[in-house]
Amino acid sequence: MKIDEIEKTLKIKFKNRGLLLQSLTHKSYDKYLNNEKLEFLGDRVLGFVIAKRLLELYPEEKEGILDKKLASLVNKKKCYDVGKFLQLNKVIKTNNSVNTNNIENKIISDACEAIIGAIFLEHGINVAEKTILNLWSKDLNNSVETQIDAKTRLQEYSLKEFKVLPVYKLIESKGPNHKPTFKIQVKIKNTKAELGHGSSKKIAEQNAAKKLIDKIDNL
Repeated sequence: MKIDEIEKTLKIKFKNRGLLLQSLTHKSYDKYLNNEKLEFLGDRVLGFVIAKRLLELYPEEKEGILDKKLASLVNKKKCYDVGKFLQLNKVIKTNNSVNTNNIENKIISDACEAIIGAIFLEHGINVAEKTILNLWSKDLNNSVETQIDAKTRLQEYSLKEFKVLPVYKLIESKGPNHKPTFKIQVKIKNTKAELGHGSSKKIAEQNAAKKLIDKIDNL
């Protein structure tokens, strides 16, 4: 794979090809001209862009919840996933660059952040922001943390208003072991129970909590 293909996927052309190459160079390959500083920069740019977007998406949300959302979106695992999508493992230069299958996950994750840093230096914050939001769009729109937030919000509301925790109850479990479905009920004081469905108890609880918190918000 050539770096031209990464540019094509990113929809970005680098005039300074050396900057892009540096973002793909691990310190084990070149002790002096590597991607460590670009990774440092890219991590900060990524955090800024995602934090800004979360404020736009959830203007009424509490800081603590936003912090959880940010942590779920800006981490080594997410950067690794994006790095694999870009197939960085095929172009990263390491002291074992011939065997691309054995590149550590952290190296791929770091290279992803380094590329973000390189994009920022080459094209500025607007292009960097557009690129990040494009690569993180699915996670921003469908983050599991949104479901977790609903359960957290319901718990906080119940404790604040009634000094008791929400009560979850398993109503039904069916389906084969490899593909089960669960129906769970949640109730808090002075409200009607709501039901949630999901492929795990956790997901069903989150869906039930979301239904109930949505109803409370509309009261």
